[in-house]
Amino acid sequence: MCHHSDKYRFSNIQDLHELEKKMDRRDFLSKTAMGMGALALGSLFSQEGLMAKSLSKGGGLPGLPHHPPKAKRIIYLFQSGGPSQLDLYDYKPTLQRMQGQDLPPSIRGEQRLTGMSANQSVFPIAQSAFEFKQYGKSRAWVSELMPYTAEVVDELCFIKSMITEQINHDPAITFMQTGHQLPGRPSTGAWMSYGLGSENQNLPGFVVLVSKNAVRDQPLYARLWGNGFLPSQHQGVQFRSGKDPVLYLGNPENYEGEDRKQMLDYLKQLNNLQFDTYGDPEINARIAQYEMAFRMQTSVPEVTDLSDEPDWVFDLYGEDSRDPGTYAANCLLARKLIEKDVRFVQLYHQGWDQHGNLPGGIRNQCAKTDQATAALIKDLKQRGLLEDTLVVWGGEFGRTVYSQGTLTEDNYGRDHHPRCFTMWMAGAGVKPGFSYGVTDDFGYNVVQDPVHVHDFHASLMHLFGVDHEQLIFKHQGRRFRLTDVAGNVIHDLFA
Repeated sequence: MCHHSDKYRFSNIQDLHELEKKMDRRDFLSKTAMGMGALALGSLFSQEGLMAKSLSKGGGLPGLPHHPPKAKRIIYLFQSGGPSQLDLYDYKPTLQRMQGQDLPPSIRGEQRLTGMSANQSVFPIAQSAFEFKQYGKSRAWVSELMPYTAEVVDELCFIKSMITEQINHDPAITFMQTGHQLPGRPSTGAWMSYGLGSENQNLPGFVVLVSKNAVRDQPLYARLWGNGFLPSQHQGVQFRSGKDPVLYLGNPENYEGEDRKQMLDYLKQLNNLQFDTYGDPEINARIAQYEMAFRMQTSVPEVTDLSDEPDWVFDLYGEDSRDPGTYAANCLLARKLIEKDVRFVQLYHQGWDQHGNLPGGIRNQCAKTDQATAALIKDLKQRGLLEDTLVVWGGEFGRTVYSQGTLTEDNYGRDHHPRCFTMWMAGAGVKPGFSYGVTDDFGYNVVQDPVHVHDFHASLMHLFGVDHEQLIFKHQGRRFRLTDVAGNVIHDLFA
């Protein structure tokens, strides 16, 4: 088949001169300069090992994984807003005898404060309103708010010494999701998709689920699961509840599947003509996305249909799991997605930002999430999936030991706290029934084994067989990676 762009092809200098005679100066420069630039860019990427092998099943970069992976898939349960570690997992009995006393200045030091508590004249210590007990063979301390999670503590690897650099929500969430506090960088899931590719030709390698029943105290932006400067097919695809799980995926009214296929075939030809002319690699990414969307028309309705799940599964996850779009239903859907070899499933659940009325607010949050979170661990284990599926739970920062605003006998609030917070992992490659890192008696500073966000990302990538220092992408003259120019793998977390 003869393409119209053939008249612009050339193989030597003589061809260039002949072409210049047939075209005006502007047309010549636009056609040849962009084409030659794209060829040079492609050559550079190939030399540095940055070009993907394929946009089809598998994909990923040559030479990856760098070492044998322990994890093949991940379900990341992101608790947006900053869960209070002091009321859930980091038990501090010292606070009981110091209730209401001003936090010693020596503990707070030069800590940056938010605008919400910077004008307080005193910082009264607030003990947790909830009872803690030890559970499992690991004797892990867990609050009464998490009775279901308490049942699976021997599967969990707690990190109680997480540290972030950001004290406000947007930069902190962006930092946790992309490794940088400013928007524009690729998300963790996008880096995984770019480096390792996808194992399911009919579903995206990176899927995002957002709870519909959450308290929307802090906004979530699509850039949190975006591709940044990576090729666009690596961005997260959001699945929603309702008849259209993926927006604009279905055919228009009176439009048949064969019509859609024919349209895509013609569209691909047009895009190929455009690529021949301009050499923009993003055109190929667009072609891949259109083709994926066509395959998803049958695969997405199938995987999002929970009606074939037996009653005992809904009982395990809780009554909310029968209501699509809730946190519980999304946990169940996440299990179905990783069964279909979706590599990265990210759940977002908002509502953990309790500056006031923390006892009531955090109780409601735990009631919505605790059972389903523990059920996911149990369900994965009984199906043999936990062995190579990593589950992560955590937010963007922790909460302060002192009360924001007035402290009463039965009520308090907690401000943002970046100096220490708790996350946990379970499954592929991590030590079960293990706790890493120690905070001081006030739960304010890390005193042993700090884990920076970059360290966490480096360790996450290591579990997937990726050397975080080697997975790079050159953009605007600089080599970028998820961990920027930092990050150490915390090998003590691994089994």
